[in-house]
Amino acid sequence: MKRLFLLMLVLLLVWIVYERENLWAFPDIISAYTAKEYCSCRYVMNNDAEYCRGYVKQWLPTSAFTDDSTNKTITVSGMGRSNRAQWLSERQGCRLNP
Repeated sequence: MKRLFLLMLVLLLVWIVYERENLWAFPDIISAYTAKEYCSCRYVMNNDAEYCRGYVKQWLPTSAFTDDSTNKTITVSGMGRSNRAQWLSERQGCRLNP
């Protein structure tokens, strides 16, 4: 049983090293997805703010969420990363800001 546990632990560590770039990018994906999808829901599809909050809700919580309706800009922070999406026009929709 102890050998099986050690083998599983070694395999997990090997997998983490192999996937380190993808695992490092994961926290950024959470806030970027939430900002972009909320922006599209709210300003492209013209849905209610409460509906869009429910639409983008994930099982990993975000720590900060700002909807600036005058500039049509969404800022979301989660897992130590922050991303912003902004509505550009009817034709272009929303875009993540670098």
